[in-house]
Amino acid sequence: MAVPDEQSGFRWLSEYEKTWEVIQEGDDGSLQASIDEIIHKAKRKRILVRKGNVRLGMMRHLFIIMDMSRSMKESDLLRPNRLACVTKLLESFIIEYFDQNPISQLGIITTKNKRAEKLTELSGNPRMHVGALQAEALKGPDDGEPSLQNSLKLALSLLRHLPSHASREVLLIYGSLTTCDPEDIHQTIAELKENNIRCSVLGLSAEIKVCKTITQETNGSYHVILDEKHCKDLLLEHIRPPEAKVNVEASLIRMGFPKHSSNEYPALCLCHIEQEQNDLKDVGYFCPQCFSQYCELPVECKICGLTLVSAPHLARSYQHLFPLPAFEEVKQNEEQQNDNTRTCQGCQNLLKDPIIYKCQDCSSLFCNDCDLFVHETLHTCPGCSSQIGNIEMNGIG
Repeated sequence: MAVPDEQSGFRWLSEYEKTWEVIQEGDDGSLQASIDEIIHKAKRKRILVRKGNVRLGMMRHLFIIMDMSRSMKESDLLRPNRLACVTKLLESFIIEYFDQNPISQLGIITTKNKRAEKLTELSGNPRMHVGALQAEALKGPDDGEPSLQNSLKLALSLLRHLPSHASREVLLIYGSLTTCDPEDIHQTIAELKENNIRCSVLGLSAEIKVCKTITQETNGSYHVILDEKHCKDLLLEHIRPPEAKVNVEASLIRMGFPKHSSNEYPALCLCHIEQEQNDLKDVGYFCPQCFSQYCELPVECKICGLTLVSAPHLARSYQHLFPLPAFEEVKQNEEQQNDNTRTCQGCQNLLKDPIIYKCQDCSSLFCNDCDLFVHETLHTCPGCSSQIGNIEMNGIG
């Protein structure tokens, strides 16, 4: 009789079975070759899992729920403590999130003392989120317990009214092993599933049954960290847009492309309309439909609801729909490693590593670091781009 998956044990119990067999001595008696291979596979893992021709939720609306309870004072896996380390990692994540998802928005919710509070609204301003997160971290964690249900209900109330074509997501960073909820949390989970809100959990302590249920019902992911490096890698997995829901219909979206211009009369910026200090400005982005003024893009107009973006923002979002294929691994023999004419197409350094990478279209060779930079940041092959540029220049000449 087959054993159900939930009774077959936890993933981490089988993931590290006989790990000593992975590391083997090289011909010179050193373990460095095996260690380098493990690091190399870990770096390329995110590149190899990317799939093309998959429908993605490009316009993302993500709420990060941050546990600010007494459990964040612990300093077991993350130093100096969970709160300080996670805050530092989240700052990098927020900046990278908006760099890779320029037409998306993000908000932050904190949970402590059995309550949930909205720290920042959904917006596309990374500096505002990072500043609010740093200010909240300086206050330190609370002595009370967190509330999963109150946090999810707050996120649900803020996400349920968004248009159906938008990707609605929740990322819960949870360090506590308990939760204090006023009602049945399974009703809240059912509402999240009904509204197509995807919930993912990043556990800082241990796997919890209720968190596993939330992610399974909402088609999210659940991971428990092993150390700071593992926590950073798990956060970066949420940079790429998730696959769109099957039952979401395709629809055309009205967008405005305002230019940065000056106005004859100073006006209030609607980005900071709720702040105490909001100076009159005569320069900014003006909505082409209602002529409201904004400081930065992208943003959703608070007057007419039109999505305001710039053309470069929209162009940068397409790299997720058409990802650059992974380069082919090429093993170099000792003679090729000592060849002083084989250089990397990216950094122009000599290719001394035993494994290099070759673009299948232009046959350009790359080192490991340039391969990662091309796929994670540049999203286009420099060799292919230079060939296209040479063809165009020859055509002009």
